[in-house]
Amino acid sequence: MKYSKKLPKRSVRAKGTNLKVHFKNTCETGRAIKGRGLRNAQRYLQDVIEKRQCVPFRKFNQGTGRHGAAKNFKAIFARWPEKSARFLLDMLKNAESNAKEQELDLDKMVITHVQVNQAPKGRRRTFKAHGRITRYCSRPCHVQLFVSEQKWYNPKKKDRLKPLSQKKHQKKVNREKIKN
Repeated sequence: MKYSKKLPKRSVRAKGTNLKVHFKNTCETGRAIKGRGLRNAQRYLQDVIEKRQCVPFRKFNQGTGRHGAAKNFKAIFARWPEKSARFLLDMLKNAESNAKEQELDLDKMVITHVQVNQAPKGRRRTFKAHGRITRYCSRPCHVQLFVSEQKWYNPKKKDRLKPLSQKKHQKKVNREKIKN
């Protein structure tokens, strides 16, 4: 599997192919960690494994239960996909060791790209009553992620903050002037 885009400068990448983990759960878990700092994402995935935090399910939420823990993410549906979290945590450890090798600042590393694709289905059969045979497919996935060193990132501030563009910054300043 090739990477979907070129690697930016001062970045590292990690990928996994034909991972035996559910595609839909991994897709939602990857969406939850995108934009987070490397250390923050590792802590978050560890919390998901220990069921202290949940993963909000926004796209693949058919049949997913509603949980109050999803309110933290402004969502309704949530799960705790432990196996997906373990696989992504292993990939982040791989990316972290790649960053150490390139001598990048680990405290300023941010997950900039996460892509989860469906892999070929694992086809098996199950035997049912009255001589019937039905399919029994697994849905593995390919995962790739980029972790980049960002100058603006401050791990002490709230995560997922990005620098405001000049226009947005000016709008914010104008709003504050009107309030005062």
